[in-house]
Amino acid sequence: MSAPNPMENTYSGAPPAVSKKVYPIAGIRTTVYGLDELSPEIKNVACLWLLHPRLQTQACMEPIAASTIGSWNQRLRQMQNPGHSIGLIAVSFDQRNHGSREIDALANEAWRSGNKRHAQDMFSIYHGTSLDTSQLITYLPSYIFPTSSHTLTTNLVLGISLGGHAAWHCILHDPRITTAMVIIGCPDYIRLMSDRARLSKLQTYTNSSPPGSHFIGSTDFPPTLVSAVEQFDPAGLLWSEVAASKTNVSDDSEPTETEKRRVIPILKSSLQGKRILNLAGGADKLVPYKCGEPFLKWLKKAIGPGGWFQEGNVVLEDVVFEGVGHEMSPGMVKEVVRFLCETLDNTTNSSVTKSSKI
Repeated sequence: MSAPNPMENTYSGAPPAVSKKVYPIAGIRTTVYGLDELSPEIKNVACLWLLHPRLQTQACMEPIAASTIGSWNQRLRQMQNPGHSIGLIAVSFDQRNHGSREIDALANEAWRSGNKRHAQDMFSIYHGTSLDTSQLITYLPSYIFPTSSHTLTTNLVLGISLGGHAAWHCILHDPRITTAMVIIGCPDYIRLMSDRARLSKLQTYTNSSPPGSHFIGSTDFPPTLVSAVEQFDPAGLLWSEVAASKTNVSDDSEPTETEKRRVIPILKSSLQGKRILNLAGGADKLVPYKCGEPFLKWLKKAIGPGGWFQEGNVVLEDVVFEGVGHEMSPGMVKEVVRFLCETLDNTTNSSVTKSSKI
């Protein structure tokens, strides 16, 4: 299954220029945007981590860095006391086995393109990218602010396609990342890859009755991969063994009291007080919205008014763009800028509680 460039038609023209500097950090070529534009009056700085799509490189994220930083800086210029607000920079780097880090081109391909280990390769690559993001968060300030001229106080992540999958891992597993903007990504790896196996007509999917009933745990989705999904994937972790072994968990299912005792502490430690914007294309065939929809409905029910985790103050906006395929559309860019600016506006008052948009 080929992966078109989701960024091909995102911008009709070139966004305004933005400064960039490259640092080799922990062996990763790390590009930092917006340092020259930071006002010396502003001490606190937010960092937007940009995670690119499969088969692309970090270079494709530069227009997003330029448009988001430009929009926020314009907003700062309109404020009466911008020094009391927060500055914004952005960071991009090549995902594992992409761009400057590629060691095996086939490992980035899908089953239809001849990669028999597509399920293992894709999950391990973007899980690794989320770990790289956490590693870079730790060490970035010592490179860009060695004299402590500014303080990196807020981390946000934006990921597209493969980067969107990684963004879900980032927001779930790193407490320093408080906001995620997921574009055409999926929080349920089991459903995504089961659907892709069906479309690819893998024998491990078709040679069972009913079809797909033995796919999870087969050679194309080995048991040890299932264990990794249960540990790191949002649906795999929060839906426990039910979601990781079968694809029949219901989005309307109310957790048992036993399940709540297990899940609520995970939600508190991983998502409490965080903000998520999930953008999907209604006509996306590569990462269909239907694959993540049951989990998203389940989560929205839990955190919504009257939900069993309403007190978690999780903000989740879930927007489907009808007629849009596997791409980041111009309309999605507008949603990203809006959500980003709202988030940064609220960083100086983290106690403000916002209800979820259901």
